[in-house]
Parts: sequence; C-alpha cells; structure tokens
Amino acid sequence: MKNRLRELREQMGWSQAALAEQLDVSRQTVNALETGKYAPSLPLAFRIARLFGETIENIFIDEDA
Repeated sequence: MKNRLRELREQMGWSQAALAEQLDVSRQTVNALETGKYAPSLPLAFRIARLFGETIENIFIDEDA
C-alpha cells in the first residue's frame, strides 16, 4: 500500500525509531509501512493519522480504487 508516511516523518524531523516509539511499534514495522511491504491495521492507521493531524485517506493511498 502506497503512503506518505516517510514524507510526513521526515517533515517532522523524526527517525524511524522515534516514530516507532510514538506509535508503540517496532522500527522494523515503520520501515515495512514506509516501503509498502505492510499495510497497517485499522487501529494503527488511526494512530498514525492522529499523530500527524491528517486523515487516513491523506496518508494511505488505495491503489485499487
């Protein structure tokens, strides 16, 4: 699943580890999300959206739509 997670994280000046800590996930999970190897669970997608003050649709792009 394509997303803007890396772009948003870099705008905030955060490392993958810093973002992972805020989301209560591993750095490897953040990396997998950023590279599109892993689609987030709905609760995780909501946490990410709240953290960045964005809607889920503005962060995650449904390529099948």
